[in-house]
Amino acid sequence: MQLSDEEWKKKLTPEQYQIMRTKGTEVPFTGELLHNKKAGTYTCAACSTELFSSEAKFDSGSGWPSFYDVAKSGAVKLQDDNSHGMHRVEAVCAKCGGHLGHVFDDALDQPTGKRYCINSCSLEFKPKRDTGK
Repeated sequence: MQLSDEEWKKKLTPEQYQIMRTKGTEVPFTGELLHNKKAGTYTCAACSTELFSSEAKFDSGSGWPSFYDVAKSGAVKLQDDNSHGMHRVEAVCAKCGGHLGHVFDDALDQPTGKRYCINSCSLEFKPKRDTGK
């Protein structure tokens, strides 16, 4: 998904643009999805690609929504990030390239050991529909 800088600015809120297109971060403990405990799917705020499931969400205490795995293989691309004088692994949406956050290998109490530390404003939440069954 290729859009010009001006098209991204029209599509995203100023905060989403700053985080998703310039690799910023939201202030910890302020994101609206941090404490969301509803069942459903987390999609990319820029392109609606399914990224994470509520089943893999956990409270890491980091201040950002955390997941131990992606919803679908290939939906999140991982790449080296050597900014800020350290090495980290950046998580981006594989479809639109939007910055989501970073991945750490410190979730030892989770099935994968991974902590996808994701900015709330990079995500949209789609609640699971109650089928009444």
